[in-house]
Amino acid sequence: MEVGLAMPGFSSPPNPKDFNARVWEVVRRIPPGRVMAYGQVGALIPVPQGLSLKDYDAFKGRWVGGAMAQCPDDVPWWRVINAQGKISERPGAAEQRARLEAEGIIFDDKDRIDLKKFGWQGPDTPE
Repeated sequence: MEVGLAMPGFSSPPNPKDFNARVWEVVRRIPPGRVMAYGQVGALIPVPQGLSLKDYDAFKGRWVGGAMAQCPDDVPWWRVINAQGKISERPGAAEQRARLEAEGIIFDDKDRIDLKKFGWQGPDTPE
């Protein structure tokens, strides 16, 4: 098999404006003192039309990251972390940690958050 032909690349969702709005809607609902991983946020958003579930699963975390990089001021961006329970290295990481700690979130000695204790799985019922 030739490299690059296994799966098409999707640098952004089919409708970035709609996808980003859906991401921000989910993130606005994460309660103080709780976090979600990028991929978990993406899992609460319907698969965009024209994409297979497999392709969506492969790219949703990256797309959520892209949405979070340009979110409006009213979105609690600091409540979204990586799947390892860590803050991704980037500008703003120290501020993110400070905001999470101010909400009562505890980091272990490896700078991880216990997702079983502090993770939010989303609303109890779909809207």
